[in-house]
Amino acid sequence: MTNIIISILLLLTFVGFIYYIVKGGNLVIGFFVMALLWSVIGLVPFNKVIQDVIATPALNYGPTIIYIVFGSWFGRVLVDSGIAGSISAQTEKVGRKAPILAAILVVLVTALIFSSAYGVGSVIAIGVILIPILLSIGVPKKVAIPAFTMAIGAPMYINVVLFNQIKAFFPSVSFSGKYLIFGLAAMSVQLIGVIIFILINSKSIKNGKIETIAANNQADFKKTHPITFIVPVLPVALNVFFHWDAIPALLLATIIALLLTGQMKSYKGLVEFINKTVSQAINDISGLIIFLMALVMFAGAATMNVPHFKSIIEVILPSSPLVLAIAVGILAPLALFRGPLHVWGAGAATAAVLAATGTFQPIFLLPLLYTASIMAVSIDLTQSWNTWALTYSKLETKEFLKMGIPVMWAVSIVNELLVFAFFGH
Repeated sequence: MTNIIISILLLLTFVGFIYYIVKGGNLVIGFFVMALLWSVIGLVPFNKVIQDVIATPALNYGPTIIYIVFGSWFGRVLVDSGIAGSISAQTEKVGRKAPILAAILVVLVTALIFSSAYGVGSVIAIGVILIPILLSIGVPKKVAIPAFTMAIGAPMYINVVLFNQIKAFFPSVSFSGKYLIFGLAAMSVQLIGVIIFILINSKSIKNGKIETIAANNQADFKKTHPITFIVPVLPVALNVFFHWDAIPALLLATIIALLLTGQMKSYKGLVEFINKTVSQAINDISGLIIFLMALVMFAGAATMNVPHFKSIIEVILPSSPLVLAIAVGILAPLALFRGPLHVWGAGAATAAVLAATGTFQPIFLLPLLYTASIMAVSIDLTQSWNTWALTYSKLETKEFLKMGIPVMWAVSIVNELLVFAFFGH
């Protein structure tokens, strides 16, 4: 009887947590309170709460934070050295002569940059270059902004910073091998989806009015040699072809970026550049790190409660990986507004519970939930860089969602089928 009561209370608090997040509640506070609530409801002994809910999950996640730090620093170097800006500006040469091609190039360039870069700061630095280019060649705002944000979301499958955030729930899954092949395939599917979206709207682009952004909102950047354009993909290439760990891959790519952009011309200049970019990189992810600490504590509490909710979950969940993949694909919009399929929202509870039950393999669950979450990363208003893009371009929210959600929904379904094809057997 006690087990039934505990299960019901866990379920009720889960629903309450979803409501809190959807209403815009603070994620850090929400995860920390849920960790304590589930510990109390689950009758977890005090010493286990201290050790297994608070201390051990946070300490075990420490090495992953290092990956996030190096990834954030590399992204900042790409932006501040001028590499990202130079790559972005190349698309302008296509211009009015071929606006459809130019729009597609912007999408591909954006994906190239954000295969390694991460964070709202990097998005702003690139967005103030690329968004005016799109608008200046006649791409309507309602097409330009969703295309830009979905292009950012596409390479997040292989972005080491974002990958290591979801790894909090599935620590056994590595950023290499079969996962990376899947990540590249899923990224390609999303990019194809965005390109089809542009082609469907080609008439409005060809007939589009040229729009401009206020001059003081435009970006200046230092131009770099075209050879630097390979730098953003170096970390992934080193991992795929030479099986390098992400940290030495990111470090080598960072050193090459510094060398090729002239940052090593003087010792003083190099030190100043490193200090500036490291400081900015740490600042970019400082809030993220606290968020992740609260998140892994909640995951620890979920693990402690496995005996209580496992039987309920097993009744609700389909036993077939294919059925589950199709179901998550169809329900992918539930990731929007930090809903129950967004792992950096209420979906953290879903991920923690699924991971803790052991019903499905982590290598299947990670991309399963990652795919739904990337729908939100690409088109959700609660994603900081999407909000910035809307504010910067003055695009209405309803237009953004109306144009972007159908594309990402279709992409999510296809990618969930890919998840099954790669990991469901």
